[in-house]
Amino acid sequence: MEKDNLQEASQNEITEALEKGIMKINSGDILLGKVISVTENEVIVNIGYMSDGIISKEELSDEGVIDPREIVKMGDEIQVYILEVNDGEGNIALSKKRVDRIQIWLDLEKLSNSGAAFEVKVSEVVKGGVLASIKGLRAFIPASQLSLSYVENLDEFVGKTILVKIIELDKEKKKIVLSKRELEKIEAEIEKGNLWDNLKKGEKRMGKVSRLAPFGAFVDLGGADGLIHISQLSWKNVKDPSEILTVGDLIEVTILDFDKERGRISLGIKDEKLNPWNMVSMNYKTGDIVEGTIVRLLDFGAFVEMESGIDGLVHISQISEERISKPSAVLNVGEKVKVKILEINEKDKKMSLSIKEAIKNEQGDFSQYNNKSEQASTTLADLLKGFKFEE
Repeated sequence: MEKDNLQEASQNEITEALEKGIMKINSGDILLGKVISVTENEVIVNIGYMSDGIISKEELSDEGVIDPREIVKMGDEIQVYILEVNDGEGNIALSKKRVDRIQIWLDLEKLSNSGAAFEVKVSEVVKGGVLASIKGLRAFIPASQLSLSYVENLDEFVGKTILVKIIELDKEKKKIVLSKRELEKIEAEIEKGNLWDNLKKGEKRMGKVSRLAPFGAFVDLGGADGLIHISQLSWKNVKDPSEILTVGDLIEVTILDFDKERGRISLGIKDEKLNPWNMVSMNYKTGDIVEGTIVRLLDFGAFVEMESGIDGLVHISQISEERISKPSAVLNVGEKVKVKILEINEKDKKMSLSIKEAIKNEQGDFSQYNNKSEQASTTLADLLKGFKFEE
């Protein structure tokens, strides 16, 4: 019985050997092999053929000059690509990196189809953008795709590992185009949604000044920009936002109002505790004559500032007893004048003023003069000659 078993085993070995001997292999085939030897220059792989295959270190990896012993070890099962059945010396030339490239492209196609993000390391700056390596394959990131904001110095990215997604993939042309900006756009939309969902009037938030304009300052709240109107920058009169803020400043702002449909957020940074109108009733009374500075001229009147944050309106009818076409005909911005307080509206933070009433007060009641002939020959223009606005 044992003899029959031995004969059967021997026959199986012969059959297996014959099958190996007649196995057909061709250039371009991909086979599974087993590493049987590794040196500093090559890897020997058993591919189940009558001859073993050889992988030179140049065909082992796309990662540059490497030591094969750092890539594989004896006993590893690896897929190999047949370069040549006979390399001229009777050897089968194999490549591991060719198989890896095929697998990389398959992986890249999956990443491209899914839109998934992955990390790459930027290697160098080239015309119009930067290059990164994906397991030995060169990928291009245009400068416009590096960030949502303008990138002035591309060298800042060299050596950095960044998160990207594929926006263009062409295996035939070996073209891979990546984008960091697209991921930032997605993140920004998520942040924007979260911001709008959680906004509340009156709440305080931290933000970064992103842009200055003549009419105010835009502040990035993390997902959307809000506007601090120039009137909300300070209680004092501000001519230009740059007097108060600089682009890049981190500031605390108050949400004054917002409109999600129109995408507008109104902000303020004025501290209500420092509001000078809180003390207006203590410092000013109706009928007082006070000195102020003209800060604004409009067709209907002039605004006069008595102190930082406190101003009032001199209606055109309250500038002079004589009829004038417009305030700028007799007044200048920056000019100091005396005004009489006609009305104080603390609720709306408004004050009505009069220059002509202040002039009357300075000159006295003209009706007190008893010399009728003098009164008859004296005009308002003559009386105003003695009253000058202080420069």
